[in-house]
Amino acid sequence: MTTHSSTTEVAGEPARGEDRQGFDEITILWISEGMSCDGDTVSLTAADQPSIEDLVLGLIPGLPKVNLVNKVLSPSLGGEDFLAPYRAAARGDLAPFILVIEGSIPNQNIIEGDGYWTSFGNDPETGEPQPLNSWIDQLAPKAWAVVAAGTCATFGGIHAMAGNPTGSMGLADYLGWDYRSQGGLPVVNVPGCPIQPENFMETLVWVLYHAAGSAPPPPLDHMLRPQWLFGKTVHEGCDRGSYYEQASFAKDYNSPKCLVKTGCWGPVVNCNVPKRGWMAGIGGCPNVGGICIGCTMPGFPDAFMPFMDEPPGGTLSSLAIKPYGAVIRRLRGMTNELVNHEPRWRHNKRKLTSGYDPHWRP
Repeated sequence: MTTHSSTTEVAGEPARGEDRQGFDEITILWISEGMSCDGDTVSLTAADQPSIEDLVLGLIPGLPKVNLVNKVLSPSLGGEDFLAPYRAAARGDLAPFILVIEGSIPNQNIIEGDGYWTSFGNDPETGEPQPLNSWIDQLAPKAWAVVAAGTCATFGGIHAMAGNPTGSMGLADYLGWDYRSQGGLPVVNVPGCPIQPENFMETLVWVLYHAAGSAPPPPLDHMLRPQWLFGKTVHEGCDRGSYYEQASFAKDYNSPKCLVKTGCWGPVVNCNVPKRGWMAGIGGCPNVGGICIGCTMPGFPDAFMPFMDEPPGGTLSSLAIKPYGAVIRRLRGMTNELVNHEPRWRHNKRKLTSGYDPHWRP
C-alpha cells in the first residue's frame, strides 16, 4: 500500500505541523450482520451526492482508491470467497481498512457461549457460525477507522429497547466510548432508522479525505455524531416550523400545520432530514406529513413512545405559545392585507400621481 505525506490537524486543535501519512488505497469492510434489517445498506444505494458508484469508480477527486466489500453490493460468489478480505484483515494481512458496522451489537456474555445471537460466516476451525462479536473483537483494533451506520449500530436502536432479551447495544457501548482506531478516531456514529443516504456518504467521504491526508478528522458531538449534520433540530429545518410559532397545530395527519400535538418530537430531536430531504432533496418525515419519532437519538425508541401520543413537553409549550401565536397571526394578517393591494398611483387616468417630479435635481 503506497502512502504520501500531508500536514493535518486535529479538529478543535491547532495544526501540529507534523507530517501524517495519507493512503492512496483503502478497503471498506461493511458488516451488516448486527441485529438489523439491512435497511441502512438499502438506503445507501439511494445516495447521489455523492453516490456509492461515484465512490467505488474513483470519480471523486482527491480520495484514495476505494475497495468496497458489502454483501448486497458485492460481485463475489459468496461464502468464503466473499469472506476472504475479512479474514485477511483479521490476520493483519489487509491494511488499511475502514470497518463499517450495521445493526446493534448483542451481548454474547449473557448466554455464556451457549449459542449466538447473530453470526457472520462460519468459524474455519470449528465449522460453527462465527458470532458478530468475535469479528468486531478481531477487526476493530486493526481498523484505521470504525463507522457505525444507522441507529441500531450507533445506539442500539429497536433491538436494544426495554425488555429485549439480547442485551443489544451500540458499537461505542461495546467497544467503549474511549475507543480509538488505528487512525486515532473514535467510533464515528451516523444514526438514522435508516441512515439518510447523503448524511452517511458525506461522513464517509470526510473520513476518506482524512485517510488521504487532505482533511482534518470529522468534528463529532458528545454522542460521536457529525456536528454539521446533527447540530440542529428537526424543528429548525422543518417546513411546518412557522405554524408552531403561530400556534397553528394540526389535529389530524391531513393538515399542513405543525404536527407537535399529533405526536411529533421535532423540536427536541437532532436531525437534518426535513431540511435535506430524503432522496434527491425530496421528502423528510414532517415535510410529507409524517411525525418525527426521534430515530436519530440515543434514547430511541423508548424515550419517544407511544409514537402517536403528544410529547409531554408539547402540551405545555403549545399552551404557552397560544397567546403569542394569536397576536402574531392577527398582526401578520393585517400586514398581509395591507401589502396585498397595489399602490394607488397605478392607474390609466390622465394625471400622473406616482410622485414623479421632472424638475427635481440632486
